[in-house]
Amino acid sequence: MPSSPTRRTLLRSAAAASALTTAAALPSGPASASAAPGPTRGTELILLGTSGGPVPMHGRAGIASALVVDGRAYLVDCGPGTFGRYAQAWLTAAQLTAVFVTHLHSDHLSDLYALLWLRFGGFQPLENPVHVYGPGSAGTLPAVWPKGRSVRTVCPSEPAPGIEDLIDGHIAATAYDINVRMRSEGWPDIRTLVRAHDVRFPLPKGAGPRKLMAPPMEPFEVMRDDRVRVTAVLVEHPPVFPSFAFRFDTADGSVVFSGDTAPCGNVARLARGADILVHEVMDRDTLALGGLRPAQLRHMEISHTDATQVGALAERAGVGTLVLSHLVPGATNVVPDSTWHAKASKGYSGRVIVGNDLARLPVGSRR
Repeated sequence: MPSSPTRRTLLRSAAAASALTTAAALPSGPASASAAPGPTRGTELILLGTSGGPVPMHGRAGIASALVVDGRAYLVDCGPGTFGRYAQAWLTAAQLTAVFVTHLHSDHLSDLYALLWLRFGGFQPLENPVHVYGPGSAGTLPAVWPKGRSVRTVCPSEPAPGIEDLIDGHIAATAYDINVRMRSEGWPDIRTLVRAHDVRFPLPKGAGPRKLMAPPMEPFEVMRDDRVRVTAVLVEHPPVFPSFAFRFDTADGSVVFSGDTAPCGNVARLARGADILVHEVMDRDTLALGGLRPAQLRHMEISHTDATQVGALAERAGVGTLVLSHLVPGATNVVPDSTWHAKASKGYSGRVIVGNDLARLPVGSRR
């Protein structure tokens, strides 16, 4: 008689079935989903979630990407659904090396702690420390926009915590569960494995939460190890400050993530000569038809990049491939991929890929 399946077997089977179902629904080709683990050598970009948020969108999870270098996973942002998409991409807790948060909007970090907290123990324990890099405190909140609008202050002190305080607060709030599972199931202590770092950098003249969001600046180094060097710049995403774009340079090539931004010279500077630029886009025409008020549309225009604007920026930077992500609206049944592709191709001579969840793109061709 065959033995009964173990909990570990059932969990692995469920993850595999979920990945296979998702893969079958996505297009094949150079940027396709895979129902099997990726290579252990080389660099691969995996689009975990490709929708802007925080409103849930049909067919796409919230924004998150993974750059896998020689089998180690470096994540950029952790929007809604990242926890599940990470497993569907056949990525394991043992692979998770670092997470980079572009800015502290909810749709870019809602699953950050869930990924660390729910995955740090059990049948897939973390084997090495996971470093989390993100904005430090802005020091003060931005001015109310539009001017004259009233706003209710929830907390009289109006705090503006950075990523270190955010992680510390999450751990403090979930201490009971952490302590119980350490005692009853032998889970490792998350407090020794998760290491948060406020990104510190030379502040350009005139930059600040109530000043310029992204004055011209040279890229600065955030982190480097034996696989990757990560640099960053400020980007134009008012009223959020600081808000970053990140560049990853590996032995195989370079990948740049714009984060949320209006068309920004700093992004073009950071992405100069990169193999892949993953850039956010919106479709203003569709948003206007959706009934957004003029003030809301204006906010989108000064904080995000219309699909018709991104091609010229990519051409200016000289990148080989432009990948569209953080699509707004992100629902697959609202704006066809062909429309995104046509608009983003204006003024750009390279390859355009419309991001879909779990798409995988090899970077370079190192043997």
